[in-house]
Amino acid sequence: MENSSMMIGPRGIIKRHEFVRVVLQCLYSLGYKKSASCLESESGILYKSVDFKELELQVFNGNWDGCVHTLNAIMDLKEDIRASVLFLVFKQCLLEYLNSGDDCLALNVLRKQAPSFRMSKEKVHKLASSILCLEEMELGKIDKDAISELRKRLLVELEKLLPPPITVPARRLEHLVETAVTSQIDSCLYHNSSGAVSLYVDHCCDRDLIPTETVQILTEHKNEVWFVQFSNSGEYLASSSSDCTAIIWKVGEDSVLTLKHTLRSHQNPVSFVAWSPDDTKLLTCGNLEVLKLWDVLTGICKHTFGEHGFIVSSCAWFPDSKRLVCGSSDPEKGIFMWDSDGNEIKAWRGTRMPKVLDLAVTPDGKILISVLSDKEIRVLNLGTNAERVVFEDHPITSLSVSVDSKFFIVNLNSQEIHLWDIAGKLEKPLKYTGHKQNKYVIRSCFGGLDSSFIASGSENSQVYIWNKRNTKPIEVLTGHSMTVNCVSWNPKRPQMLASASDDQSIRIWGPSQSNKTA
Repeated sequence: MENSSMMIGPRGIIKRHEFVRVVLQCLYSLGYKKSASCLESESGILYKSVDFKELELQVFNGNWDGCVHTLNAIMDLKEDIRASVLFLVFKQCLLEYLNSGDDCLALNVLRKQAPSFRMSKEKVHKLASSILCLEEMELGKIDKDAISELRKRLLVELEKLLPPPITVPARRLEHLVETAVTSQIDSCLYHNSSGAVSLYVDHCCDRDLIPTETVQILTEHKNEVWFVQFSNSGEYLASSSSDCTAIIWKVGEDSVLTLKHTLRSHQNPVSFVAWSPDDTKLLTCGNLEVLKLWDVLTGICKHTFGEHGFIVSSCAWFPDSKRLVCGSSDPEKGIFMWDSDGNEIKAWRGTRMPKVLDLAVTPDGKILISVLSDKEIRVLNLGTNAERVVFEDHPITSLSVSVDSKFFIVNLNSQEIHLWDIAGKLEKPLKYTGHKQNKYVIRSCFGGLDSSFIASGSENSQVYIWNKRNTKPIEVLTGHSMTVNCVSWNPKRPQMLASASDDQSIRIWGPSQSNKTA
C-alpha cells in the first residue's frame, strides 16, 4: 500500500490519498463502479473509510449496539454531530424493535441506553414522539425489503452528517472543479457569455464578447439626444431628445433597429423615459414639465400626470406595471405614487423632503431609492419604512439600479461613479474613474451577463466600459462627436449597447468584427 502522506500536484499541496478518494467518489456517483473498484485495488486506497465501512456493515446487519459503539469510538467528532447521528440510529432501532413486537427492547432503549449515550433530553423526547407517529406506519406489516430500504436511507443520512475524513462530502470533485472554473470566470475581464466553459484550457475571454464597435447610427432626432433605455424584454429601445419628442425603436431579429413610433405631445425637451416591467407602457418626463403615459403598441398618449406646472425630475415603475412613482425638483411636491390611471396612492412631501433629482424602484419592488439635494441618497424599505441615508461629497447627477436589486450606482460631477450595495453592508463605495464629467448630467448603467459591467457616457464624446471588479475602464469607445449623455445595455442581448449624444445621434454598439471571418 502506498504512503498515504504522499503529496501530488505541481506545488505539492494535494494529499494523494484524499485526491484518489475524491476521484473514487466521482466515479461511483457517475455509475462507473468497475472503474472505481479497479482504482481502489490498484491504488490501495478505499473510497469509504474503515469507520464508515464498519458502520455500514453494522447497519445492514441491524447491529445497533455495534453502531452505537462505533460512533462513540470515533475521535474528534463534535458532540452535536454525534448526538444527531445517534438519534437517527436509535430511531431506526426503535422502528425495527416495535415492528417485530419487541416493545420491551424499545422501551429499554428509551429509558436506559439513550440517556447513557450522551443524548439530550430533547433528543429523547423527540424519539418518544416518533414512536407515537410510528403507529401510522402499520407496524408489523413492514417487510424485510422495506426494512432494507430504510437502512439504506439511514446510511445516506449518516454519510451526509459525518464529516471528513470519515466520509467524503457529496459531489466533492464537481464542487472543486466548479469553484476553480468560477474563479477563472470571475477574474476574466471580458466574460460575457452564458455558454459552457471548457475544462481543457484555462478560461479567458477576449474583447470580442462585449460591444466595442458601432454597428448602427440612428439619426431621426432633430436635436440633442438626452436619454436612451432598452425595454425589459430587450425588444425595444426608447429615446428622448431636446427636440421635444421621444421615439420607440424596434429591435429586429437581426439586431437592426427600426423606428416604431415618434411620440409628440411634450412642449419642452423630453429628459427621461421609463418602461413598465411588462413593456406595454412607456413614461416620458418633459423637462420642467409633466409626466405622460404612452401605449407602446399604438403610440397613443393615455394619460398626463400632475396638474399644470408640475415639475417632474424622474419616474419609475413598480413590478406590477400598475403603479409608478415620480419625483419633483419642486420641494413642495416631493414624491408621488400613482396608479396608471392617475389616481394618487401615496405621497412623500414636507420639510424633510427636499427637491428630488433622481429616483428608482428596485426590480423586486421592495426599495425606493431617491437622490435629494445634490449629495444625499435615501434608501427606503417600502415594507418596513426603514430608511438609510448615504451621503456623497460631490453633487450626484444620476442613479441606476442593478437588475438583481442588490446594487446601485451614482454618477458624480467629480468624474467618479460610485457603486453601493442596497443592503448597506459596504462602508465605502466601489469607485470607477476615467471618464469626464463636471458640468452635465451623465447617466451610466449596469449591463452584460449577470450585470458584470458598468457603462457610462462622458463629456469628451466617448463611451466608457468597466468590469465591475475593476476601477479603471477596460474599453473606451469612440464615434460620437459631442457629449454622450446616456447609455443603456440591452438586458437580453448582452453584446448590444446604445448611447445617446448631443451630436443628435444614437449609436448602437456590438462586438468587434475585425477578427471574425465571413
